[in-house]
Amino acid sequence: MESEFQDDTFKEINYRSLSGDGNLIKAEDAKIIGVAKITMEQDAHNGVKIVLKKDSDDNIKEIKFICSCGETKSVLLDYNE
Repeated sequence: MESEFQDDTFKEINYRSLSGDGNLIKAEDAKIIGVAKITMEQDAHNGVKIVLKKDSDDNIKEIKFICSCGETKSVLLDYNE
């Protein structure tokens, strides 16, 4: 696996409204809820990509495994307990 991690920072937006209808997203319903850092690593031998999603404190929140065949598996981590 490549040892170089590159963190790209993205703003997380929640646009779900309790009173929303259909696929319409209203500007007043969109709220920035935090920052996420996305890191990708690829295993050249097996064709598996690993995507790490971190919060602003660099805690890993999600680990996603993406196979070259298109299958994905995710592990969600919750530090609230």
